[in-house]
Amino acid sequence: MDFTTLTIELLKGLASVVGNYGVAIILLTIVIRLAMWPLNVSQQRSMKMMQTLQPKIKAIQDRYKSDPQKMQQKLMEFYKEHKFNPMGGCLPLLIQLPIFILLYSALMSPQFIQIAGDTSFGFLSRLDTTLRATAGRSFDGAFGVSQGDTFMASKTAKVYLPDEVIENVKIKDPNKAIEIQGEFKPGENVDFKIDLDHLNLKFAQLNEIQKAELAVTDMTNKEIENVTFEKQGNVLAASVPTVETSRAFHWDVFVLIALFALTMFASQKVMMSANKSKDGAVDPTQEAIQKSMGTFMPIMIIGTFIIIPIPAGVLLYLVTSNIIQIVQTLIVNKQIDMEQARTKVLASDSDIADARKIQNKED
Repeated sequence: MDFTTLTIELLKGLASVVGNYGVAIILLTIVIRLAMWPLNVSQQRSMKMMQTLQPKIKAIQDRYKSDPQKMQQKLMEFYKEHKFNPMGGCLPLLIQLPIFILLYSALMSPQFIQIAGDTSFGFLSRLDTTLRATAGRSFDGAFGVSQGDTFMASKTAKVYLPDEVIENVKIKDPNKAIEIQGEFKPGENVDFKIDLDHLNLKFAQLNEIQKAELAVTDMTNKEIENVTFEKQGNVLAASVPTVETSRAFHWDVFVLIALFALTMFASQKVMMSANKSKDGAVDPTQEAIQKSMGTFMPIMIIGTFIIIPIPAGVLLYLVTSNIIQIVQTLIVNKQIDMEQARTKVLASDSDIADARKIQNKED
């Protein structure tokens, strides 16, 4: 079982409990964030320590700026002395990237679209829709298409032989298996063909094929139709009705993109505020970089999401993840501040005790 199928099965299990795939995505996000909680705590502790050590780090850099090799040596010794890993804050980000890619692949896959793509959640009309997409309805016998749409075969097919029906025949290279015959005109039948060599069968079985049933996906709008292909010479052929549709702008997805930008901006602000030192001493360069990232990163991501088709379900995951990140940052930094306050109190009590001992000796 691949990771995409595993993710979909997990979503199916959660949806069977809560009754909605949108809620299932939110629950999956919570599960992922809780699983990563220790790593994120480590990241925030690392950032806090970086803020505390920054003046000394800058002093080392200034002192050995004419000798980069010596500077690096002294910095490594300094990090080792304070048990500080400057790359410790990057690990959670590196782990979250493949999780995002896996979820994106799962929610864009034909398997998810087939079972839950047209599921609504709150103000979202469909979990599989992107910002600009046609409004084709899966499994209605006709593709809702626009000029330039491309198609992909499913990974397996049901093949009919004279005396046998073979289930789950693997299709080699599903992305390239389907070809369009003739000119593709929205509103008219689209003629597909699949070369027999794309079916993972023995040569003798290929000659006996009568027909094959498989799912075909319009890769532009993710609409899926079950199509029956008849054998014609050395190919399987099918003709499927199409309905011309125009690309629609989905305001519900735009609202979700805006929510992602706002929650990301808020998360950056909370992180910056939490990591300011108590005495207000902040490295000007670092502060400028943080402010730039907090301002321009959401804008850049909005632009990216407008260009790249991100499904509403993935955006729902990202928004939920940002909200949890904000709450987590507030909780963890409050805990760290309390720990630091207790440490200072204990240190102060220890100094007082030592002072009393010295005074007693003098007496």
